[in-house]
Amino acid sequence: HGLIINQTEVRRVSSAVVSSNLSSAMEKNMNRQRIMRTEANKNIIKENRKKDMKNLRLGLLFISPIIIGFCCFDLYPIIMSLYYSFTDFSILRAPEWIGIDNYVEMFMDPLYWKSVLNTLYFTLIGVPLLTITALLLAVLLNLRTPLIKAFRALIYIPSVVPTVACALLWSWILNPNYGLLNSVLRSLGVSNPPGWLADPTWAKLGILLMLLWGTGGQMVIFLAALQGVPDSLKESARLDGANAFQIFIYVTIPMIRNVIFYCVITQAVALLQFFAQAYVMSSASTSGSLGGSNNCTLFYGLYLYQEGFGFLKMGYASAMAWILLIISLFATWLLLKFSDMFD
Repeated sequence: HGLIINQTEVRRVSSAVVSSNLSSAMEKNMNRQRIMRTEANKNIIKENRKKDMKNLRLGLLFISPIIIGFCCFDLYPIIMSLYYSFTDFSILRAPEWIGIDNYVEMFMDPLYWKSVLNTLYFTLIGVPLLTITALLLAVLLNLRTPLIKAFRALIYIPSVVPTVACALLWSWILNPNYGLLNSVLRSLGVSNPPGWLADPTWAKLGILLMLLWGTGGQMVIFLAALQGVPDSLKESARLDGANAFQIFIYVTIPMIRNVIFYCVITQAVALLQFFAQAYVMSSASTSGSLGGSNNCTLFYGLYLYQEGFGFLKMGYASAMAWILLIISLFATWLLLKFSDMFD
């Protein structure tokens, strides 16, 4: 009986030893496999990092011309203009540090506020007018009618006319004495047509007429957005009893909302920086002065140019440029916040 118990105990102990050895071996094997997988993953990560670094170096090599150009012709002038905005600097002498005196002088300058008000007025009137006109033209040119491609080309062509040529053309059209527009108005019986660029009341409207003539670029963007609206949505609305106007308001407008806000933002930023056409048209007007009669077309960009390159007040002009940047960023942020309200 004791022998049987001893044999049973031996078998139990042997089984325990075997199980322990087997568990130990399995654990060692699992640890070995885990280590091998870890090493393999490390090797894979290293290889991926090598490939990523190689692709990064190759990509930087290809874009190095634009990076060098940006650093030399954009980043450096940006940094230096910030420095110059705190200095009394002209091209003829070295900059002299004066702190925030340029900014103080700016806010005390009546012509500066005149340029700000002109620009804000022009932007607040121009952005909705140009956007709505471009959208309505796109709606009309989206219709399936004969010769529609020819009409699209006629509307788009003015937008590719060079800026200076366009401004000179419209300076002649809006000339109060022998301009084409006033000649047409006189032939229609208007005895005292507007003075346009020579009249402070009509000068900004005359420039807006020129911009309306060249609104073909935005029209093409809206046209592409309208053609991307699914016909199935319009058909569903039509089956529910909606008329063409309701379909446009409740189906088309929501579908192209992002495109509308894109055009509004880009147009607002462009009008805040409006310069070239105002410079050419005010110089070619009957007054002959930069900014037109009574400074009615003295926009922010035009006044900045006059102070910087006309009077060589580069420090003052740099300060104006940074304030314009802040205004543009604030306007963009405000429009983006406004667009979020419709999401």
